[in-house]
Amino acid sequence: MNRSELVSALSERAEVTRKDADALLSALAETVGDVVAKGDEKVTIPGFLSFERTHRAARTARNPQTGEPLEIPAGYSVKVSAGSKLKEAAKGR
Repeated sequence: MNRSELVSALSERAEVTRKDADALLSALAETVGDVVAKGDEKVTIPGFLSFERTHRAARTARNPQTGEPLEIPAGYSVKVSAGSKLKEAAKGR
């Protein structure tokens, strides 16, 4: 399902216009992005998904072509976890 299909499905299910559904989806993405960028709290949609910023330590890796070691600096990543309702839906229940 791509973005336009998701917007159509949301507009039908919520009985709103496609424009309103698109605006809501954009606002959700921006809000989650802003909170994760700050990194001081976790965003949870109960039963569905949770998003949080995690810290990755610096590490040494190897270049697969040459075998030379590479230093990868510390950085941040995003951890996305499925909630119980989403896990059940994935099982086909």
